[in-house]
Amino acid sequence: MKSHNLSKSDISSVIDKMVLQWHIELPKAKTLVLHEIDDTTSMVTGDSISAIKIGEAYLPFLSETDLLEKFPKAIVDAGAIKFVCNGANVMRPGIKKFTEFQKDDIICVVEEVHNKFLAVGKALVSSAEMATITKGEVVKNLHYISDKYWEAAKLIKK
Repeated sequence: MKSHNLSKSDISSVIDKMVLQWHIELPKAKTLVLHEIDDTTSMVTGDSISAIKIGEAYLPFLSETDLLEKFPKAIVDAGAIKFVCNGANVMRPGIKKFTEFQKDDIICVVEEVHNKFLAVGKALVSSAEMATITKGEVVKNLHYISDKYWEAAKLIKK
């Protein structure tokens, strides 16, 4: 896995893209390191941020709980945990509660008992629409615990 430090202008560009895609404020980063996972995927790590870059899209990394707290959430019941942690998209019946978000927003999937982050995904419907439906896929699962990005991060931290 190749890694390299990003220049100040690249750091600024990356942070700007994240803010634009995530609709949240991010602190200025002094250093960011880009770790190439494969041809289309890399991981960006820095002082207070870890993210996965897939093509031009950025996803917050699941270990960054302080960062994840800033995102909208879908809280799922215990029955959904196994499926979500195996990469399944989130179905409406498994969701107990949710915060406000728009269609295509990046949202976090959280389990209801211990309030642990299980996955990061893309909303397939808005929160307003989710309130009116009872079935179907509502969150596309993009990053979950023990996926290939999670495993790649273990190699980076060594």
